[in-house]
Amino acid sequence: MAGSEGSKLWGGRFVGATDPVMEKFNASIAYDQRMWDADIKGSKAYVMALQKAGLVTQEEMEQIHGGLDKVFVEWSSGKFHIKPGDEDVHTANERRLKELIGEAAGKLHTGRSRNDQVVTDMRLWLRNGIDTLKGNAIELINTMVERAAVEIEILFPGYTHMQRAQPIRWSHWILSHAVALSRDVEQVEEIRRRVNVLPLGSGAIAGNPFNIDRELLRKELDFDGISINSMDATGQRDFVAEFLFWGSMCLTHLSKMAEDLILYSTKEFSFISLSDAYSTGSSLMPQKKNADSLELIRSKAGRVFGRCAGFMMTLKGLPSTYNKDLQEDKEAMFDVYDTVHAVLQVATGVISTLKVNQKDMEAALSPDMLATDLAYYLVRKGVPFREAHSCSGKAVYQAESKNVPLNQLTVKDLHSASPLFDSDVSSVWDYTSSVEQYSAPGGTARSSVTAQIEHMRAWLKAHRE
Repeated sequence: MAGSEGSKLWGGRFVGATDPVMEKFNASIAYDQRMWDADIKGSKAYVMALQKAGLVTQEEMEQIHGGLDKVFVEWSSGKFHIKPGDEDVHTANERRLKELIGEAAGKLHTGRSRNDQVVTDMRLWLRNGIDTLKGNAIELINTMVERAAVEIEILFPGYTHMQRAQPIRWSHWILSHAVALSRDVEQVEEIRRRVNVLPLGSGAIAGNPFNIDRELLRKELDFDGISINSMDATGQRDFVAEFLFWGSMCLTHLSKMAEDLILYSTKEFSFISLSDAYSTGSSLMPQKKNADSLELIRSKAGRVFGRCAGFMMTLKGLPSTYNKDLQEDKEAMFDVYDTVHAVLQVATGVISTLKVNQKDMEAALSPDMLATDLAYYLVRKGVPFREAHSCSGKAVYQAESKNVPLNQLTVKDLHSASPLFDSDVSSVWDYTSSVEQYSAPGGTARSSVTAQIEHMRAWLKAHRE
């Protein structure tokens, strides 16, 4: 164990061996090795800044670059060997670099702390991760928009409070979830801008004493800006917290959609049928076809919420600048990324392959859902809406008392609610006419839904670029 102390980036001050339990407890290599690529990129840029500052020679910089290229090949080919003393990816890469090129490797860490190194790696990794997740979300939104365009003629019940409310277009429902996801894309684009700020060159707390050219580092690593304050740069994890909240909000939207689809897929609704590719069966009941894909989407939201809440509690108790508690940031970040990545892909598969049962959807429409239309009939005859609402409510009560559908009330029956009801009230009992009256922007009329589709297509084009 004593031998491994010498390979640690902090080993000089310590003379005894680390307890093996503490060694394992302290290590993060099991998960932060995912940042090997970002760590190598950061180191290659940093040695260029060291060379410009006169702290390494041109030959030493080339040696280090060549060695790091070999380390890159080992990682990318799966041949990199993690050793017991490698407590994190930074230690592992520098240890291997020294094995490959010798003492020149010892100059790489000049003026650099793992405090600014790790947060640079995280920002580089998350920046790429956000790009991937944005692409996943855009693919899902595109699938939803194009499905809405194809199935625009299908009508079905809209629900509030889980009760039948008003007739709407199936496409209107699809687009309601696509629009929510579009906000998620816009939010993660904003988060990416805040992620893409360079902390490298901040040292452990006080900054860098060697006149390091941070603008060179920014350009080499393709950051948009440079951190303003070294203490803040190394100790803050706002960008991680924002990402975790973003994942929580995105999965809230997807969980809501999944819950609707789970209900719609039951025999009680039979509005949709899931593809076998996204369903499972029962080990006991042969007839079962379970919407496990959607149930897992729903459950993964809780997992991500937990990561977000847990990390916020970690941050809440910390003093300023870097503390080892922040090691918890990476597992939360990786887990939320992996979860959202999987959920977005599965959701795209579900939406692209589900089958709509149009007859069952339209059969679920019922005259009582046109009670608001009955009130609007009176409004169009000059009755104030509050009075018209009351008259329609009386008609509903009368239909329930007679145990007949609302549209089976005679004009004479309706006169007891309002004398303004006439034979033309029969025009109210048409579901297509009902949805077509909602033609204001955002509504469920065909023209409005078509406009929403075109808006979303233009949005997709703008956010793919």
